[in-house]
Amino acid sequence: QVQLVESGGGLVQAGGSLRLSCAASGRTDSRYCMGWFRQAPGKEREFVATINWSGGTYYTDSVKGRFTISRDNAKNTVYLQMNSLKPEDTAVYFCAQSRLQYGLFSRTADYGSWGQGTQVTVSS
Repeated sequence: QVQLVESGGGLVQAGGSLRLSCAASGRTDSRYCMGWFRQAPGKEREFVATINWSGGTYYTDSVKGRFTISRDNAKNTVYLQMNSLKPEDTAVYFCAQSRLQYGLFSRTADYGSWGQGTQVTVSS
C-alpha cells in the first residue's frame, strides 16, 4: 500500500502561483501513473493533470499552458506547478496513484490510492 501526502496549498491572489507537492511512502513504484485532481464545493472531483513513468503528461484543457506536472522518482514526489491562477481554480487538490502501471490515465476510477487533499483558494 502506498501513502500519499499533499502539501503546498494556500491562499493566493488571481494571477499568482503555487506549487503543490505529493510525497509518496510505503510501497512506492515509479511505474505507476500519478495524477492530480481537484474538487470544488458542490462539484464532482475532476481531473487536472497526470504523468506517467517516462514523463509523459496530459492536462485538462482549462489548465493547459498554466499548470505543469512533474515527478522526481528518486524523492518519490510529484509536483504541480500552478501559474496564472484564477478564482475558478479554487478547490481541494488531491494527488493519486493509478491502479495499473505504464499507462496515462485521466479518470478517477483509474486511480486506487489517494491523498487527503490540500486546499487552494484563489481570490479575485
